[in-house]
Amino acid sequence: MTILVTGGLGYIGSHTVVELLQNNFQVIIVDDLSNSEKFILDNIEKVAGKRPVFFPFDLKRKELLSQVFDAYEIDGCINFAAFKAVGESQEKPLDYYENNLFSLINILQEFKKRNISNFIFSSSCTVYGQADEQPIDENTPLKMPESSYGKTKQMGEEILKDFATAYQKKVSLLRYFNPIGSHPSAMLGELPIGIPNNLVPYVTQTASGIREKLSIWGNDYDTEDGTAVRDYIYVVDLAKAHVKALQKLMAETEETVIDIYNLGTGKGSSVLEVVEAFETANDVKVPYQICERRAGDITIAYANADKAERELGWKADTSLEEALRTTWQWQNYLVTREL
Repeated sequence: MTILVTGGLGYIGSHTVVELLQNNFQVIIVDDLSNSEKFILDNIEKVAGKRPVFFPFDLKRKELLSQVFDAYEIDGCINFAAFKAVGESQEKPLDYYENNLFSLINILQEFKKRNISNFIFSSSCTVYGQADEQPIDENTPLKMPESSYGKTKQMGEEILKDFATAYQKKVSLLRYFNPIGSHPSAMLGELPIGIPNNLVPYVTQTASGIREKLSIWGNDYDTEDGTAVRDYIYVVDLAKAHVKALQKLMAETEETVIDIYNLGTGKGSSVLEVVEAFETANDVKVPYQICERRAGDITIAYANADKAERELGWKADTSLEEALRTTWQWQNYLVTREL
């Protein structure tokens, strides 16, 4: 089976490619390298023992995407190709709508034209907005997200639901909570371009001296310590869920399938708790400063992932401390690599 992985050199994409290769899938990556670097391809090969096919182009270039589909018999797609920074999406909303939605539609047009099914969409818990109750399950009502990034994920889901219904396709919408950590080999991890937008890479860069202080966006939220609470899931656990979801789709006998799964740990941790857990796991200190709240952020979100465990046989079982330990190993690898 040959799987197209868009954004496959990115953070979650690269870990998922390794899991696919180790489960005997053939993998074709399309990635424009806007949020990754070419050496990740070499590291995927070192970790998995196999090298995926790689095409470096922007998915908005329809003619190049068609050439890939002409050259390979593709059996399914996992789509990671999206801009993902909440704060940046508030500053550049049109860039997010163009990139995240046009690229998705171009892939789906190829699926329709060539009668291909089995599409997995990298969605987000942001589609729930600020939920009225915690934990959040798949029946929690969707609200308009606070950020343009979240809106593109919600729109992407609606596009895929219509696509599956109109053309009898099988799709799986995976709503991630907050991925953290790195591959245990320390050869794959989150690789932010410029100043990190996500908490954990900012923590690691601060601990290593690249950043002077960690900025904590707000300490006046309605939580125990005043900082925002999220569900932090280990990226390798998350990658394994994609393989489980893909295998389930491919085994389905019905023509039209719309699966929706929350992927999280079921436990919320505050920003300060994450900082303290990182310091404990790695025996380092992280200087920080409290700043004003960041536009688009919500107060609290953590998952009920019972459905994924029940239907996919999947559960996130890596501790917060262990995930943060792997993150520090990755940061040290990057520092060594640059020397």
